[in-house]
Amino acid sequence: MKDLEFNNFFSTPVYTLQIPQWVKKLNKASDNFIENAKKFNKEAIKKREKIFKKKLGDFGLSHHSTSLIDVLEFKEIKLHVEKESQAILDHMGYDLKNYTLVTNEMWVQEFAKKGGGHHEGHVHYNSHISAFYFLKCSDKTSFPVFHDPRAGKLMSDLPLKDTEELSFSNPIINYKPSPGTLILFPAFLQHQFNIDCGIEPFRFIHFNVQALPNGF
Repeated sequence: MKDLEFNNFFSTPVYTLQIPQWVKKLNKASDNFIENAKKFNKEAIKKREKIFKKKLGDFGLSHHSTSLIDVLEFKEIKLHVEKESQAILDHMGYDLKNYTLVTNEMWVQEFAKKGGGHHEGHVHYNSHISAFYFLKCSDKTSFPVFHDPRAGKLMSDLPLKDTEELSFSNPIINYKPSPGTLILFPAFLQHQFNIDCGIEPFRFIHFNVQALPNGF
């Protein structure tokens, strides 16, 4: 390697910021939305328990709110995420002079009290930046995992020398957030949430931001 010139191309950035001062007020604003989401899931829980003839409670579920886009209590963080998304896309080299950024999806969710809450790997269509703001989490809860988006690499991948070491070859990476952590990333980056054991509450707000052509 000592005689080889080295450049790093096609990397995928992930951006983080700590905003703990918003956690208390946004948790309070989220409480009713989460309670309504839990009520909505009660019918699904009843049907599932009838099928399996066993009391499962909310095991494996995610209590997902309705849209928060137009809710006043969440306006400040929505505008902040849009501002940071603008800066991120500019930093990545995109020309946005003919585009306006808008939040096209925004919701709060809490994983099951009984445990088992999770999300499989996925992306969000028609978006350019996705983000999470964590309201309730700890070292005992779930956490986000990001997948290498390069399909060509995955088709011809090789074994890793050390799965514990972060290198150019890792197919996945993860972040361990704390309450107040904001994570922003390109929306093409596949993400998932590991299975939560239900030991402590796990709650976060999810954002998707889209760059719309002016006059659209």
